[in-house]
Amino acid sequence: MNRREAFTSVALAGVAMAAGVNLAAAQTAAPGSTLERIKRNGVLRVAVIVGQEPYFHKDLPTGKWSGACIDMANDIAAKLSAKVETVESTWGNQILDLQGDKVDLAFAVNPTPERALVIDFSTPILVHSFTVITRKGFAKPQTWQEINKPEVKVAVDIGSTHEMIARRYCPKATILGFKNRDEAILAVATGRADCNVSLAVLAVSTLKKNPNLGELVIPRPLLTLPTNMGIRAESDRRYKDFLSAWADYNRAMGQTREWMLKGFEAIGLAADDIPPEVQF
Repeated sequence: MNRREAFTSVALAGVAMAAGVNLAAAQTAAPGSTLERIKRNGVLRVAVIVGQEPYFHKDLPTGKWSGACIDMANDIAAKLSAKVETVESTWGNQILDLQGDKVDLAFAVNPTPERALVIDFSTPILVHSFTVITRKGFAKPQTWQEINKPEVKVAVDIGSTHEMIARRYCPKATILGFKNRDEAILAVATGRADCNVSLAVLAVSTLKKNPNLGELVIPRPLLTLPTNMGIRAESDRRYKDFLSAWADYNRAMGQTREWMLKGFEAIGLAADDIPPEVQF
Protein backbone atom coordinates (compact mmCIF):
# COMPACT_ATOMS: atom_id res chain seq x y z
CA MET A 1 0.00 0.00 0.00
CA ASN A 2 1.48 3.37 -1.02
CA ARG A 3 1.27 6.54 1.03
CA ARG A 4 -1.79 7.89 -0.85
CA GLU A 5 -3.70 4.62 -0.40
CA ALA A 6 -2.82 4.53 3.27
CA PHE A 7 -3.99 8.12 3.73
CA THR A 8 -7.26 7.36 1.94
CA SER A 9 -7.86 4.30 4.11
CA VAL A 10 -7.28 6.30 7.28
CA ALA A 11 -9.59 9.08 6.07
CA LEU A 12 -12.36 6.62 5.20
CA ALA A 13 -11.97 4.93 8.54
CA GLY A 14 -12.30 8.31 10.21
CA VAL A 15 -15.47 9.09 8.29
CA ALA A 16 -16.92 5.71 9.15
CA MET A 17 -16.02 6.17 12.80
CA ALA A 18 -17.61 9.63 12.84
CA ALA A 19 -20.75 8.28 11.20
CA GLY A 20 -20.84 5.48 13.73
CA VAL A 21 -20.50 7.97 16.58
CA ASN A 22 -23.27 10.16 15.14
CA LEU A 23 -25.53 7.13 14.68
CA ALA A 24 -24.82 5.98 18.20
CA ALA A 25 -25.53 9.48 19.52
CA ALA A 26 -28.81 9.59 17.64
CA GLN A 27 -29.79 6.18 18.94
CA THR A 28 -28.84 7.23 22.44
CA ALA A 29 -30.75 10.52 22.17
CA ALA A 30 -33.95 9.01 20.80
CA PRO A 31 -35.09 7.33 24.05
CA GLY A 32 -34.74 10.71 25.77
CA SER A 33 -36.97 12.46 23.24
CA THR A 34 -40.38 13.75 24.27
CA LEU A 35 -42.24 11.14 22.25
CA GLU A 36 -40.24 8.23 23.66
CA ARG A 37 -40.64 9.50 27.21
CA ILE A 38 -44.42 9.90 26.84
CA LYS A 39 -44.68 6.36 25.50
CA ARG A 40 -42.41 4.98 28.19
CA ASN A 41 -44.07 6.76 31.13
CA GLY A 42 -47.62 6.77 29.76
CA VAL A 43 -48.02 10.44 30.76
CA LEU A 44 -48.58 13.56 28.64
CA ARG A 45 -47.91 16.70 30.70
CA VAL A 46 -50.06 19.59 29.48
CA ALA A 47 -49.99 23.25 30.52
CA VAL A 48 -53.42 24.46 31.67
CA ILE A 49 -54.60 27.95 32.57
CA VAL A 50 -57.35 28.81 35.04
CA GLY A 51 -60.43 30.64 33.78
CA GLN A 52 -59.55 30.66 30.08
CA GLU A 53 -62.73 29.31 28.56
CA PRO A 54 -63.43 27.83 26.05
CA TYR A 55 -59.87 26.44 26.16
CA PHE A 56 -59.62 25.60 29.84
CA HIS A 57 -62.04 25.49 32.75
CA LYS A 58 -61.21 24.34 36.27
CA ASP A 59 -63.99 23.26 38.58
CA LEU A 60 -62.74 24.72 41.83
CA PRO A 61 -64.63 22.38 44.23
CA THR A 62 -63.36 19.22 42.50
CA GLY A 63 -60.20 20.47 40.81
CA LYS A 64 -61.35 18.79 37.58
CA TRP A 65 -60.33 20.37 34.28
CA SER A 66 -62.48 20.60 31.16
CA GLY A 67 -62.61 22.68 27.98
CA ALA A 68 -61.71 22.42 24.31
CA CYS A 69 -57.97 22.00 24.91
CA ILE A 70 -58.56 19.34 27.54
CA ASP A 71 -60.64 17.36 25.01
CA MET A 72 -57.83 17.81 22.49
CA ALA A 73 -55.20 16.74 25.00
CA ASN A 74 -57.18 13.62 25.91
CA ASP A 75 -57.47 12.69 22.24
CA ILE A 76 -53.74 13.16 21.68
CA ALA A 77 -52.88 11.18 24.81
CA ALA A 78 -55.17 8.32 23.79
CA LYS A 79 -53.33 7.99 20.48
CA LEU A 80 -50.06 7.76 22.40
CA SER A 81 -51.46 5.24 24.90
CA ALA A 82 -50.94 7.81 27.64
CA LYS A 83 -52.97 9.80 30.15
CA VAL A 84 -53.06 13.57 30.62
CA GLU A 85 -51.33 15.20 33.56
CA THR A 86 -52.23 18.88 34.00
CA VAL A 87 -49.70 21.50 35.08
CA GLU A 88 -51.08 24.96 35.95
CA SER A 89 -49.44 27.81 34.09
CA THR A 90 -50.21 31.22 32.52
CA TRP A 91 -50.13 32.50 28.96
CA GLY A 92 -46.85 34.24 29.75
CA ASN A 93 -45.22 31.24 31.47
CA GLN A 94 -46.11 28.41 29.09
CA ILE A 95 -42.96 28.95 27.04
CA LEU A 96 -40.77 28.88 30.14
CA ASP A 97 -42.51 25.71 31.30
CA LEU A 98 -41.70 24.04 27.98
CA GLN A 99 -38.08 25.16 28.15
CA GLY A 100 -37.83 24.04 31.76
CA ASP A 101 -39.16 20.56 30.90
CA LYS A 102 -42.19 21.02 33.17
CA VAL A 103 -44.68 20.25 30.39
CA ASP A 104 -44.68 18.33 27.10
CA LEU A 105 -47.37 20.37 25.39
CA ALA A 106 -48.76 23.91 25.47
CA PHE A 107 -51.96 24.78 23.62
CA ALA A 108 -53.04 28.01 21.91
CA VAL A 109 -49.50 29.28 21.38
CA ASN A 110 -49.02 31.92 18.70
CA PRO A 111 -45.86 31.14 16.69
CA THR A 112 -43.87 34.37 16.84
CA PRO A 113 -40.29 34.56 15.46
CA GLU A 114 -38.95 35.18 18.97
CA ARG A 115 -40.65 32.07 20.33
CA ALA A 116 -39.41 30.03 17.37
CA LEU A 117 -35.87 30.63 18.61
CA VAL A 118 -36.55 28.76 21.87
CA ILE A 119 -39.39 26.26 21.21
CA ASP A 120 -41.00 24.44 18.29
CA PHE A 121 -44.57 24.41 16.98
CA SER A 122 -47.07 22.10 15.36
CA THR A 123 -49.09 23.32 12.40
CA PRO A 124 -52.05 25.57 13.39
CA ILE A 125 -55.03 24.32 15.33
CA LEU A 126 -57.03 27.37 14.17
CA VAL A 127 -56.65 31.06 13.32
CA HIS A 128 -57.50 33.87 15.75
CA SER A 129 -58.41 37.52 15.41
CA PHE A 130 -57.45 40.09 18.05
CA THR A 131 -60.09 42.17 19.77
CA VAL A 132 -60.44 44.91 22.37
CA ILE A 133 -62.66 44.79 25.45
CA THR A 134 -63.55 48.35 26.44
CA ARG A 135 -64.72 49.53 29.84
CA LYS A 136 -68.21 50.94 30.25
CA GLY A 137 -68.40 54.50 28.97
CA PHE A 138 -65.27 54.28 26.81
CA ALA A 139 -65.89 55.09 23.15
CA LYS A 140 -65.71 51.97 21.01
CA PRO A 141 -62.63 52.26 18.76
CA GLN A 142 -63.20 51.33 15.14
CA THR A 143 -59.47 51.24 14.39
CA TRP A 144 -56.30 50.45 16.35
CA GLN A 145 -55.16 54.00 15.72
CA GLU A 146 -58.01 55.34 17.84
CA ILE A 147 -56.51 53.80 20.97
CA ASN A 148 -52.94 54.61 19.99
CA LYS A 149 -52.88 57.69 22.24
CA PRO A 150 -50.99 58.44 25.48
CA GLU A 151 -54.21 59.12 27.36
CA VAL A 152 -55.58 55.64 26.59
CA LYS A 153 -54.65 52.97 29.15
CA VAL A 154 -54.39 49.48 27.68
CA ALA A 155 -54.23 46.47 30.03
CA VAL A 156 -52.37 43.34 28.91
CA ASP A 157 -50.95 40.20 30.49
CA ILE A 158 -47.15 40.33 30.48
CA GLY A 159 -45.35 38.04 28.05
CA SER A 160 -48.46 37.23 26.02
CA THR A 161 -49.26 37.81 22.36
CA HIS A 162 -51.85 40.31 23.62
CA GLU A 163 -48.98 42.45 24.90
CA MET A 164 -47.10 42.04 21.61
CA ILE A 165 -50.10 43.26 19.58
CA ALA A 166 -50.72 46.19 21.94
CA ARG A 167 -47.11 47.35 21.76
CA ARG A 168 -46.97 46.87 18.00
CA TYR A 169 -50.21 48.67 17.09
CA CYS A 170 -50.65 51.03 20.05
CA PRO A 171 -47.07 52.13 20.86
CA LYS A 172 -48.19 55.60 21.94
CA ALA A 173 -50.82 54.29 24.37
CA THR A 174 -50.10 53.78 28.07
CA ILE A 175 -49.53 50.03 28.28
CA LEU A 176 -50.28 48.54 31.70
CA GLY A 177 -48.74 45.08 32.18
CA PHE A 178 -50.24 42.55 34.60
CA LYS A 179 -49.10 39.13 35.81
CA ASN A 180 -51.99 37.33 34.15
CA ARG A 181 -55.05 38.00 32.03
CA ASP A 182 -57.48 37.95 34.97
CA GLU A 183 -55.64 40.89 36.55
CA ALA A 184 -55.68 42.76 33.23
CA ILE A 185 -59.45 42.23 32.93
CA LEU A 186 -59.93 43.37 36.54
CA ALA A 187 -58.10 46.59 35.70
CA VAL A 188 -60.72 47.30 33.02
CA ALA A 189 -63.58 46.34 35.34
CA THR A 190 -62.36 48.73 38.05
CA GLY A 191 -61.62 51.60 35.68
CA ARG A 192 -57.84 51.51 36.09
CA ALA A 193 -57.59 50.71 32.37
CA ASP A 194 -59.71 51.78 29.42
CA CYS A 195 -59.46 48.54 27.48
CA ASN A 196 -57.88 45.12 27.21
CA VAL A 197 -56.37 43.54 24.11
CA SER A 198 -57.35 39.90 23.84
CA LEU A 199 -57.82 37.08 21.39
CA ALA A 200 -61.40 37.02 20.16
CA VAL A 201 -62.08 33.51 21.42
CA LEU A 202 -61.12 34.54 24.96
CA ALA A 203 -62.83 37.94 24.79
CA VAL A 204 -66.18 36.39 23.84
CA SER A 205 -66.15 34.06 26.84
CA THR A 206 -64.91 36.81 29.18
CA LEU A 207 -67.89 39.02 28.33
CA LYS A 208 -70.27 36.09 28.66
CA LYS A 209 -69.06 35.58 32.23
CA ASN A 210 -68.92 39.33 32.95
CA PRO A 211 -71.63 41.01 30.82
CA ASN A 212 -71.32 44.31 32.71
CA LEU A 213 -67.60 44.55 32.09
CA GLY A 214 -67.82 46.46 28.81
CA GLU A 215 -68.09 45.84 25.09
CA LEU A 216 -66.28 43.77 22.52
CA VAL A 217 -64.73 45.60 19.58
CA ILE A 218 -62.84 44.19 16.60
CA PRO A 219 -60.73 47.14 15.40
CA ARG A 220 -59.47 47.48 11.85
CA PRO A 221 -57.27 46.43 10.28
CA LEU A 222 -58.34 42.93 11.26
CA LEU A 223 -55.33 41.28 12.91
CA THR A 224 -55.06 37.51 12.86
CA LEU A 225 -52.50 34.94 13.94
CA PRO A 226 -52.54 31.15 13.82
CA THR A 227 -52.66 29.38 17.14
CA ASN A 228 -50.55 26.26 17.40
CA MET A 229 -49.33 23.73 19.90
CA GLY A 230 -45.97 24.54 21.44
CA ILE A 231 -43.37 21.87 22.22
CA ARG A 232 -39.72 21.75 23.23
CA ALA A 233 -37.22 22.11 20.40
CA GLU A 234 -35.41 18.80 19.83
CA SER A 235 -33.69 16.92 17.02
CA ASP A 236 -36.19 14.05 17.05
CA ARG A 237 -39.00 15.38 14.83
CA ARG A 238 -41.46 12.51 15.30
CA TYR A 239 -43.43 14.23 18.08
CA LYS A 240 -43.72 17.47 16.11
CA ASP A 241 -44.72 15.61 12.94
CA PHE A 242 -47.33 13.59 14.84
CA LEU A 243 -48.88 16.72 16.40
CA SER A 244 -48.90 18.53 13.04
CA ALA A 245 -50.62 15.61 11.34
CA TRP A 246 -53.09 15.46 14.25
CA ALA A 247 -53.82 19.21 13.99
CA ASP A 248 -54.24 19.16 10.20
CA TYR A 249 -56.51 16.11 10.29
CA ASN A 250 -58.84 17.34 13.03
CA ARG A 251 -59.08 20.84 11.57
CA ALA A 252 -59.93 19.46 8.12
CA MET A 253 -62.48 17.00 9.51
CA GLY A 254 -64.26 19.69 11.55
CA GLN A 255 -63.44 18.01 14.84
CA THR A 256 -61.54 21.05 16.12
CA ARG A 257 -64.61 23.20 15.58
CA GLU A 258 -66.74 20.70 17.50
CA TRP A 259 -64.34 20.79 20.45
CA MET A 260 -64.37 24.60 20.44
CA LEU A 261 -68.16 24.81 20.23
CA LYS A 262 -68.44 22.33 23.10
CA GLY A 263 -66.13 24.56 25.14
CA PHE A 264 -68.32 27.57 24.39
CA GLU A 265 -71.53 25.68 25.17
CA ALA A 266 -70.20 24.90 28.64
CA ILE A 267 -70.36 28.63 29.43
CA GLY A 268 -73.71 29.18 27.73
CA LEU A 269 -72.60 30.36 24.31
CA ALA A 270 -74.12 28.96 21.12
CA ALA A 271 -72.57 29.15 17.66
CA ASP A 272 -74.84 32.10 16.76
CA ASP A 273 -73.48 34.10 19.71
CA ILE A 274 -69.95 34.07 18.31
CA PRO A 275 -68.86 36.89 15.95
CA PRO A 276 -67.96 35.73 12.43
CA GLU A 277 -64.42 37.05 12.90
CA VAL A 278 -63.86 34.35 15.52
CA GLN A 279 -62.61 31.54 13.32
CA PHE A 280 -62.14 27.92 14.34
